[in-house]
Amino acid sequence: MSDDTTTDTDRRMLEALICPRSHETLRYDAAAQELISEGAGLAYPIRNGIPVMLVDEARVLDS
Repeated sequence: MSDDTTTDTDRRMLEALICPRSHETLRYDAAAQELISEGAGLAYPIRNGIPVMLVDEARVLDS
């Protein structure tokens, strides 16, 4: 699986993850390959098809 391709099953698994900071569900951004936590204001990267669910690795969202 490449970074640009996510199957429906993979997408459902990604959407089932929760933010480790806010404990809210995440929104999958396929174009950016990130999981977005609106509540925490963070974007967790997906690297080589694997979500990196570490707050220290997350990108702070623009206000």
